[in-house]
Amino acid sequence: MTNASLALNPYITLTTFAIPRGAKYPILFLGLLLYLFCILCNATLLTVIVLHRNLHKPVYFILFSLPLNDLMGITAMLPKVLSGLFAEENRISYPLCVLQAFALHLYGGGILFILAAMSFDRYVAICMPLRYGLIMTPKTVVCVVALAWSLDFALVALLFSLQTGLPRCRSVIANVFCDNPSLLKLMCGDTSVNNAVGLFNTAVVQASSVSVQVFSYVKILITCLGMRRTDAKRKAVNTCVAQLLILIIFEIVGTFTILSHRFQNVSGDLQKVMGVLIFLISPLLNPLVYGLYTSEIRNTLLRALKHRIFV
Repeated sequence: MTNASLALNPYITLTTFAIPRGAKYPILFLGLLLYLFCILCNATLLTVIVLHRNLHKPVYFILFSLPLNDLMGITAMLPKVLSGLFAEENRISYPLCVLQAFALHLYGGGILFILAAMSFDRYVAICMPLRYGLIMTPKTVVCVVALAWSLDFALVALLFSLQTGLPRCRSVIANVFCDNPSLLKLMCGDTSVNNAVGLFNTAVVQASSVSVQVFSYVKILITCLGMRRTDAKRKAVNTCVAQLLILIIFEIVGTFTILSHRFQNVSGDLQKVMGVLIFLISPLLNPLVYGLYTSEIRNTLLRALKHRIFV
C-alpha cells in the first residue's frame, strides 16, 4: 500500500486472538463482567475517598491517583479488544490508534510513579512518624502527585512527538491494541532515534520509581525490625505488603511480555494475552487490595454500607 492510498484510507488494521467462533460469546461476556467489575470497584474506591473526611489524608490523596489511572488504562484497552473479537476487519482510525497508545503508555508509567509516591509517604510515616506532619504537608503532597503525573506525561509526550515527522507506509499491527512499538513498525523512515528515546524513557521510569520504592521499603524493613511492639510492627508491615504485591506482579508480567517479543518461538497469542494482562492487573487488584486490605478504607466502606442498609 502506498503513502497516497494510506492518506485516503487512514485506518489501521489490528489482529485479534485466534479464538473458535463458539468461544467468542463466553469470552465477551466474561470480558464485559470483568470490565464492569473494575469500573465499579475503582469508582467505589474514588467515591469513598472523596466523601469521607477521615480519609482526607496525604496517603489517600496520593492513592486517589491510582484508581484514576486504572480507569484510564482499562477503558483505553479492553472495550476495543472485546469489540475486535467480532469485527470482520478489526480496524481503528490512525488518530484513535495514537490516542490509545498514548493513554496506555501514560497508564504504564503512571502506576510506577504513583506507587513510588505512596512508598515515600509510607517511609516518612513509619520511619519518621514525629515529623510526618511537617514533611507531608498539603503543599508537599500536591507537589509529589503533580510531579508523578507531569513527569509521566512529559516522557510519553516526548516519545510520541518524535513520530510526527515519520512517513507511514504500513497499515497492519500484529497486536490487539495500539502501542508505541507497534506504531513504529508502521513507519518506513529511520526509527533509531525513536527506539533510543523509548529505551531511555523505560530506563528513567524504572530506575526512578523502583529505586524510590526499594529505598523506602528497605528503610521500613529496618525500622520494623527495631520495633518492640508486635502490633505496631505488624501494622507497619501490612501497610507495605499491598504495594509490594502490586509492584512485583506488574513487573513480572511486564518483564515477561517484553522478553517474549525477543524470542521467535513464543506464541503470538501468548504475547497478546500477556500484553492485555498488563492493563488488567492493576485495575483488578488495586481496589481489592486497598479496599479490603487497608483497614481504614475497609472499615469506612463497611460503615457506609451499614448506614445505607439500616437507615
